[in-house]
Amino acid sequence: MITAYGWSASLAEAFAAFAQAGYAPGRVVVQHRESYDVVTEHGEVRAKISGRLREGAAEAGYPAVGDWVALSLEGGEGAAVIQEVLPRRTAFVRRAADSTQRTQVIAANIDVAFVVTSLNADLNPRRIERFLAAAWQSGARPVVVLTKADLSEDPQGQAAAIAEVAAGCPVLVVSARAGVGLDGLLDQVAVGETCVLIGSSGVGKSTLVNALAGTERMATDAIRAGDDRGRHTTSHRELILLPGGRLILDTPGVREVGLIDAEEGVSAVFDDIERLAEGCRFSDCGHASEPGCAVQAALADGTLDAARWASFQKLGVEVASVEAKTDRASREAERRRAAALQRAYRTTKRNDRGGA
Repeated sequence: MITAYGWSASLAEAFAAFAQAGYAPGRVVVQHRESYDVVTEHGEVRAKISGRLREGAAEAGYPAVGDWVALSLEGGEGAAVIQEVLPRRTAFVRRAADSTQRTQVIAANIDVAFVVTSLNADLNPRRIERFLAAAWQSGARPVVVLTKADLSEDPQGQAAAIAEVAAGCPVLVVSARAGVGLDGLLDQVAVGETCVLIGSSGVGKSTLVNALAGTERMATDAIRAGDDRGRHTTSHRELILLPGGRLILDTPGVREVGLIDAEEGVSAVFDDIERLAEGCRFSDCGHASEPGCAVQAALADGTLDAARWASFQKLGVEVASVEAKTDRASREAERRRAAALQRAYRTTKRNDRGGA
């Protein structure tokens, strides 16, 4: 059964040591508040994480949907305990809402990241750039999906405008309700691969899942009349096996992805600006008032859109700020560790003198 969920010879090789320890392999398909649904060779089980894994979760993170895990099967009613999480091949990560340094893995071991937004008043190129930066950083192949084409008067024109900021990623126009563009969506994912749908609430992710699955797997709702924004319907992450052997992961909507460790992703999204900057007279150009600045020249003649330049600056500052805070936190943790070692050393020396 797990072969259909992406189990391979290379994974079996990586799992060999866990198999010798008596553990069974499985893939997380649903994440609940205190437990996980995991697909195994013998079917689906409900699992909790071990105490040791829970203790380390604050730093290493909890298992995520898409993770491959090592399970100990406890016997009664399919109960199981997750003992280890296998190294992730790829991961879509965002900054946790309550922390500048802590990360949250939205989807693990994904091959294609569909950045989904709808062709209505909620279409926002700047938000797409942010999602694409996180998608590139994940290691997956990003694809922009523009949904609800049936609600747009000029879907191809809008798609062309988005393609200008999509850094060469495919831009697909679909309408799940009208059955338009779904085959093109599936063409982006090979049999056995895993894709994830990332985007704001109500852009039609769950409707897409239902259309591709051929059944009402996920709850859906209509957009709000007041602002053209969709209602939040998906409340959990779920990995679904589609007819034909592809895997799709739906996620709750998020208005914005907090970037962390995403310098490469930002560079990929704004490759045009970075190539433009290579033409500046000075290699350390700050792109403000320096003579011979190619960026300022492009802004002046309209070659570079001012809003895109502002977005590049904003995301660059955000990534740099997070990295600086992370470095400070790492230095502080190292300082505390060194202080604790010094205290332990002084205590040992005092005890040695007292016992002499």
